[in-house]
Amino acid sequence: MDELTTLRQNVETVRSRMADALAKAGRKEGDVLLCAASKTRTPATVSLSAQLDIDLFGENHVQELVEKTDAGAYLQKPAHMIGHLQTNKVKQTVGRAALIQSVDSDRLLKAIQKEAAKQDLCQDVLLEVNIGGEASKSGVAPEALWPLMEAAEALPNLRVRGLMAIPPADLSEDDARRAFAAMRTLFEQAQGWGYTRARLDILSMGMSDDFAAAILEGSTMVRVGTAIYGARYYPPKVTV
Repeated sequence: MDELTTLRQNVETVRSRMADALAKAGRKEGDVLLCAASKTRTPATVSLSAQLDIDLFGENHVQELVEKTDAGAYLQKPAHMIGHLQTNKVKQTVGRAALIQSVDSDRLLKAIQKEAAKQDLCQDVLLEVNIGGEASKSGVAPEALWPLMEAAEALPNLRVRGLMAIPPADLSEDDARRAFAAMRTLFEQAQGWGYTRARLDILSMGMSDDFAAAILEGSTMVRVGTAIYGARYYPPKVTV
């Protein structure tokens, strides 16, 4: 079976599972965008997948975002930055990423604002919440979200579009749904605060193993990698 056929079958399976979850939640088709998490995938593979029913792409590393954008691999579909972003990589990201999903500090907000102002554009972002309180993960604690929202609201070249989260891995479905429900509550609270510059319409949560549970709890964007592309291959490290 050729690569395009395999990718098409995988995307159709993901879309079917998304449709089942939407129906179960009483939501309509089109309520949730499919973001293909294309970390480590070659521009050629990404270009093949861009021909399919994928709404947008997400990259974890800036160098891959740059390489695939410059190669035209996304076939004019949007690409988002979904991995941790260091301030020294902001210059390469602003203007290339349609949305930066992983903003979790005032320092990063200010760096994005500075670069966006230089480029005379408004950069859309999501604020990342560490909903599981894991020390190993990025994101602000839920109670720290509100000061970050206020800081973002004051920056003229930056617009908050919503929230993003990665709950702890290997949760039971019930526990995953509780984590996603907590994110939905934060999202609804943010929508109710009356921010004037923010446009809060994106709740990005759910990956290959748990996107159905995320959709049941209100996700508007799922980030799916393995279920589309297969397991990632990491070559063994060579020690000298």
